[in-house]
Amino acid sequence: MRRGIAATALVASLALAATACGGDDDSGSDSSGPVTITWWDTSNATNEAPTYQALIKEFEAANKDVKVKYVNVQFDQAQNKFDTAAGSKGAPDVLRSEVGWTPAFAKKGYFLPLDGTEALADKDKFKSNLVEQAQYEGKTYGVPLVTDTLALVYNKQLFAKAGVQPPKTWDELKTAAATVKAKTGVDGYWGSTQAYYAQSFLYGEGTDTVDAGAKKITVNSAAAKKGYGTWLSLFSGKGLHKADTTADAYAHIQDAFVNGKVAAIIQGPWEITNFYKGSAFADKNNLGIATVPAGSAGKAGAPTGGHNLSVYAGSDSAHQKAALKFVNFMTSAKSQSAIALKNSTLPTRDDAYTDQVKADPGIAGYQTVLSAAQPRPALPEYSSLWGPLDTELPKIAGGKESLDKGLSNAEVAIAKLVPDFSK
Repeated sequence: MRRGIAATALVASLALAATACGGDDDSGSDSSGPVTITWWDTSNATNEAPTYQALIKEFEAANKDVKVKYVNVQFDQAQNKFDTAAGSKGAPDVLRSEVGWTPAFAKKGYFLPLDGTEALADKDKFKSNLVEQAQYEGKTYGVPLVTDTLALVYNKQLFAKAGVQPPKTWDELKTAAATVKAKTGVDGYWGSTQAYYAQSFLYGEGTDTVDAGAKKITVNSAAAKKGYGTWLSLFSGKGLHKADTTADAYAHIQDAFVNGKVAAIIQGPWEITNFYKGSAFADKNNLGIATVPAGSAGKAGAPTGGHNLSVYAGSDSAHQKAALKFVNFMTSAKSQSAIALKNSTLPTRDDAYTDQVKADPGIAGYQTVLSAAQPRPALPEYSSLWGPLDTELPKIAGGKESLDKGLSNAEVAIAKLVPDFSK
């Protein structure tokens, strides 16, 4: 998941409309020539897209009957653009779908069920929890391409200079941050006000934004308040950086960490390549990666994120067949290994974690924390529930409203998204 990342867009909306070939566009379906399918890729246009474009060339060289029209779509705009395009029967044949979008689009009938198709021929090779996360009402609508979770990433040199170990609880983090500040002069920790990054604090108290099974909104429960109270407490105190509620907060936090101006942050593996570009991690082995600290309930964990490849249900049979073949190729062990080596992302199948892939300390480190990742419930609306919190949490962290008021507002907004849930 890449919440808050403003990846460079390569294609404007007019180009997207022109290149979407699913549904009504029959270009490339003539029996005398190859079928041309369109893929909307939502990866980072600078750091990741070139790897996918190179793999497309390999695919086309091995499959002369298929051409792939590549379109890089800015991640934070892709969900709405695909929703609009699919509703008008003009969506791409393949979408790199964030895991939270997959059940939502499946519910609308926009994705093709993949069970028993060529795309999911290697189903047993993938991590089972990631396949389950791509399902809706018992059917699978996406093939896991990359996975991720959040971790406590830290500067080993600064931690060693301060004589501290990676904290296992949030209380230990506060102590470590104060020690780092006293011994090195830099802040020990800088937290985010984004809802996705605050989710771990709920898990630490054994709760979530909602209880999907019981159909109950729990964002304003006693356990959730305790979790968010801990989150809020990490913006004040010795060695704890104050909350940044500006539009550029994500970039500010990232820049401070990679240049050694803060010792630890919570971050995902999608930033591994950018970590290495910073002065603090010219030596890749200086990057420390640990499980997100536990809450008072003794539980530690972070959301399971990542991306699936899904096939548009509105494409004709020729395009769907070509798309299924393409998805199988892109999610193969060989392709995933290549993607991991170039992009430092985490594969979704064990046979892609080759010795060469695991030689990257970032990938190896994040692989160790995946077991603590918590899958999202099979609730189509789940990812949208962070929206109200992204509105309220910065106000709370910035002192513009109380924790009680902010969570109450979020509860009201979430109730509109899941009207059949009780409070």
